[in-house]
Amino acid sequence: MPASPQPDPLESELEAAIESAIAACDGDLRATIRALIVANHFLESEVGELMKAVSHAYARGRFQTYSG
Repeated sequence: MPASPQPDPLESELEAAIESAIAACDGDLRATIRALIVANHFLESEVGELMKAVSHAYARGRFQTYSG
């Protein structure tokens, strides 16, 4: 008798997150996709701003390099 495959915990978490996102949009898949695109755009903007801030701080000598 073949052994049944073990469920992947990461896959289970992903499925739960998908279900949660869809439920947050009352089951409307288009609204879910729209919300995820808006959230992704916001996060990309935040990353861009953080990268600029770190770059400026590094150029001004506010960060010390690590020399292990």
